Amino acid sequence: MKRSLYIIRHGQTDLNKLGIVQGRGVNSPLNEHGILQAKAFYENYRQIPFDRIITSTLRRTHQTVENFIKDGIPWVQLADLDEISWGIYEGKHQDEEILTGFNRLIECWTNGDLDVCVDEGETPNEMKIRQKNAIKEILEITEGDKNILICTHGRAMRMLLCLLTNKSYSFMDTFPHTNTALYKVDYDGIDFKIDLFYNIDHLTNLEG
Repeated sequence: MKRSLYIIRHGQTDLNKLGIVQGRGVNSPLNEHGILQAKAFYENYRQIPFDRIITSTLRRTHQTVENFIKDGIPWVQLADLDEISWGIYEGKHQDEEILTGFNRLIECWTNGDLDVCVDEGETPNEMKIRQKNAIKEILEITEGDKNILICTHGRAMRMLLCLLTNKSYSFMDTFPHTNTALYKVDYDGIDFKIDLFYNIDHLTNLEG
């Protein structure tokens, strides 16, 4: 059965704004601006007849789609949609040392070395295993659904889009993201195809 996946990143948190690393192990809430972003997304997409909402287990994703949940749309949380673990970087400010480490890491990933990670963190290949599990579960859960709203995280979303479009995770940074950015991906029962690429029209009237 054909399905449309509306995949968004969560709204802004104070840690986003302050440049503090938040991965799978940091369960931060939306800040005031993030709540406004979530409201703007809701106002622009509330007319879509979503059959189901799927989020990670982290509250910044829950809060981003809270208004849809309040409308009574069935909601499922999947731990396999959680953000990548940034290991020893989590909760730390992105100072020069950490930014240098990030840049080296991203360079490795872009060059196809997908088995490296921050100490105590996750590699892209480890993420791929759990994201494959997530997609399998999503397709099972949503059998009979037409429109599914999925809220996840920045790095996780980039990796997920690679998986859906059969690209190596080394291409993850070809998918831009910002808070509440939307990708619409259509599924024909065999393949996934991006229909909307990085749509942020709902943020036009917001600042910050």
